[in-house]
Amino acid sequence: MNVNKPATRNQDNRNTMDILDQDATARWEALGSRDPSARETAMEHISQEVMGRVEGIVPISAAVSSPPAAALPPASDLNDILARLLMLSKRCPFDDVRERCVWLLQNVQDLGIRIPRPLGNGPSRFIPEKEIQVSKVDPRTQSIFEDAFAALGRLDNISLVMGFHPRYLENFLKTQHYFLQMDGPLSLHYRHYIGIMAAARHQCSYLVNLHVNDFLQVGGDPKWLNGLEGAPKKLQALGELNKILAHRPWLLTKAHIENLLKAEEHSWSLAELIHAVVLLTHYHSLASFTFGCGITPEIHSDGGHTFRPPSLSQYCVCDIANGNGLGNVHGNHPEKLGNNQEVSGEVEVLMERMKQLQECRDEEEASQEEMATRFEREKTESMLVATSEDDECVPSRDVSRHFEDPYGYKDFSRRGEHVPTFRVQDYSWEDHGYSLVNRLYPDVGQLLDDKFQMAYNLTYNTMATHKDVDTSMLRRAIWNYIHCMFGIRYDDYDYGEINQLLDRSFKVYIKTMVCSPEKTTKRMYESFWRQFQHSEKVHVNLLLMEARMQAELLYALRAITRYMT
Repeated sequence: MNVNKPATRNQDNRNTMDILDQDATARWEALGSRDPSARETAMEHISQEVMGRVEGIVPISAAVSSPPAAALPPASDLNDILARLLMLSKRCPFDDVRERCVWLLQNVQDLGIRIPRPLGNGPSRFIPEKEIQVSKVDPRTQSIFEDAFAALGRLDNISLVMGFHPRYLENFLKTQHYFLQMDGPLSLHYRHYIGIMAAARHQCSYLVNLHVNDFLQVGGDPKWLNGLEGAPKKLQALGELNKILAHRPWLLTKAHIENLLKAEEHSWSLAELIHAVVLLTHYHSLASFTFGCGITPEIHSDGGHTFRPPSLSQYCVCDIANGNGLGNVHGNHPEKLGNNQEVSGEVEVLMERMKQLQECRDEEEASQEEMATRFEREKTESMLVATSEDDECVPSRDVSRHFEDPYGYKDFSRRGEHVPTFRVQDYSWEDHGYSLVNRLYPDVGQLLDDKFQMAYNLTYNTMATHKDVDTSMLRRAIWNYIHCMFGIRYDDYDYGEINQLLDRSFKVYIKTMVCSPEKTTKRMYESFWRQFQHSEKVHVNLLLMEARMQAELLYALRAITRYMT
């Protein structure tokens, strides 16, 4: 007769825990409110909970202890909470929350509890922390940071580095939020899992870890994280498309599309496939940006903090192996990187070449045959550019279980393989891809187009210390060189300009970041454009990221169009 009572009691306990979980989550989320009183109330509850937990470890006098508040989720132990407070003390865009978190961590430390400290120096291994601001930014950037924090509960390191270019950042966050959170063909957990699959192709543990957490938060099945074979057959079938798009998109055919759309039991709809393609190309290219800017783990995640006391040297052996010792922590030092005279004239030489090229353009125009020859020459030469000058690689957690085989970027004519040139005049983003995406995934074509245009046209009319400079020629050379590496040709562009404007060290950096981003090193980042500002190098990385995404999209959308016609 009493058989049901324990089950009822267990159910009651689960319901109580669910309510407590929701209360705790709401408190952390309230820290993103624009209402100072809401933030203050949330911080007070969190302070009480932390001190209550500390009281369970260390006896605290009645004067110090606070009445305990409702429990935080059982999975959140004290160390996790302290790591989160450390992140907030450094990354929250609200001064009051940062200051309160510093105060709370100090109180905990004063009571004999070891508190965490950040590992590394800021959001980037390549850019000095003092140049990447969370506070004391202009009002527009402050508003963008606050919106991002409210939406995600964090201001991630990618956003902070993109903060050099607030107009682009606002556009990027709006677009990413749309295809991760807003109505669309794919469920939320599928979206994050596809993000994991895409980032794992380049062993990008930073993005993998972010989306593992997001995947679990939206109710994703933890078993899927044991490997692709643990995921549904439908997602497993996407593995081949993921692999080809990431490394050799020119090999994509309508047969690959047909295999996904006509699978008997696990088929994709056209709308779902477009959503998946957008996510795959977004995260392949975002992995390029992540490695290209040396993005470090988030403070509250694995690899972002430690509870160990600091060592005397302040940096570990792996920093030395990666060329990240203390000798150059304050950014680029051109005078130490080679011939002083050569480096000091770098910008002026580049500006003079731009001027001469413009004069040549005005005087004579090459024939179509000559233009085609120059493209083929540049495409062939791009195959000979090594993707990395050495074998050093950013150490990362093993993420290989999220994809099946180590299939990397290959140059076009390896082993005699011939890849036809992709003529933009036959299939372009503006005339074909944009409308296809917009038709099957409404509004996303427009969002992507805005983002591409923002990156391509972004300019402050400066080059290093020079003002009032028209940089359009240089931006076009960078964009078209990336597309050239993917076999994509613009009939109206003179590819002879690329060798005039992009030197070998810059080409090595571009090819590595776009094709094998996991091999990007601090030394490579410092070796190109040595007189330029870090903000200008981040601008270059935005161009590389968007040009790569558009190149992958063009191949995928062309294959889908061929299947449909």
